[in-house]
Amino acid sequence: MAEQILLVDDEEGIRKVLSIVLEDSGYEVVTAKSGEEALDLFRETHPPIVLTDIKMPGMDGIEVLRRIKEQSPETEVIMITGHGDIDLAIQSLKFDATDFITKPINDDVLEIALKRARERMAFRSERKRYTEDLEKLVEEKTGKLVQAERLAAVGQTVSALAHSIKNVMGGLRGGEFVLEKGIELRNEEYLRRGWGMVKGNLDRIREMALDLLRYGKDRVPEFEACDPNRPVREVADLMMDQARNHGISLVLDLDESLPPAWFDPEGIHRCILNLVTNAVDACVDLECSRRQGQVILRTLKSRHWAVEYQVEDSGCGMDQETKGKVFQAFFSTKGSRGTGLGLMITKKIVDEHGGTIDFESETGKGTRFVIRLPAKKATTQANAGSQLL
Repeated sequence: MAEQILLVDDEEGIRKVLSIVLEDSGYEVVTAKSGEEALDLFRETHPPIVLTDIKMPGMDGIEVLRRIKEQSPETEVIMITGHGDIDLAIQSLKFDATDFITKPINDDVLEIALKRARERMAFRSERKRYTEDLEKLVEEKTGKLVQAERLAAVGQTVSALAHSIKNVMGGLRGGEFVLEKGIELRNEEYLRRGWGMVKGNLDRIREMALDLLRYGKDRVPEFEACDPNRPVREVADLMMDQARNHGISLVLDLDESLPPAWFDPEGIHRCILNLVTNAVDACVDLECSRRQGQVILRTLKSRHWAVEYQVEDSGCGMDQETKGKVFQAFFSTKGSRGTGLGLMITKKIVDEHGGTIDFESETGKGTRFVIRLPAKKATTQANAGSQLL
């Protein structure tokens, strides 16, 4: 199929002569006698090459070039100039004209200009092909890399899970041994102690399974406009008796002026519960138990964030090595009492909200975790807030 050229010139004689020359060279020629007509034809036919005179009544060739390049940057445009139009020809090159030829038009010069246009088209086509091949190669290599990383992550998870299960099995075997001794000696104290060990490790297996399900579940957060203090109060009600039984004071320091925020209440409740449970355990584990443990739950307005949650404890704190592992799977400082998934799940939920979770801790002085949740668009939040009210 012949390549199409749009020829634009206000002189009918030039259009006829150039059409014959171009058709003899194997091109299909479409002609226009003005810039306006040329643009209409270009939108209809989309020729890969345009040959246009620079000086024409009404819309000149420079404007035709500019308009065509706006619509189709890859179209090759060759300018036809008179001997006194060299400045206009140079100006046309600034608008990415392929070349310019002067009147009277020499067939050899015209062929050289057309050859250059074809070479540019071929180069662009080849570059596009190479780019697509490169993108395909990058996509393929990236897929393999992601797969390798996933396999490595699975291997690490399986290894950590096996280690955690091994610890649980050790606890179960210990309980089994004490139970057997209690049966053998008919010692009720041994029986109670052994059953307590078994029951504790069964509870740990249950919590581990639930935490794994929570982490692996592809749950989409169910956002709604909520009182930011609500999940904190709910967690405080749940944990108050447990804290009191261990001699730990649970203190609420809530900003009551906070407006409704846009978040998943179930998810944020889970995050705060995990942090408060860890904080209470840290106070229980505090070696220097001569001072009373304290856990403070705060809410406040933070710059650039809708709400900031803080859970601060006066517990045992963390050393540098521990601080580097807190968000790792199956890492726990609670020994046989922890699954090592709570903080990992908390971080996942916060990430799903587009928020941040940070902490600071010092050995023997306590720990403070901070969750910050982003504000949504004002209109969305205002609408949701009106629904809440």
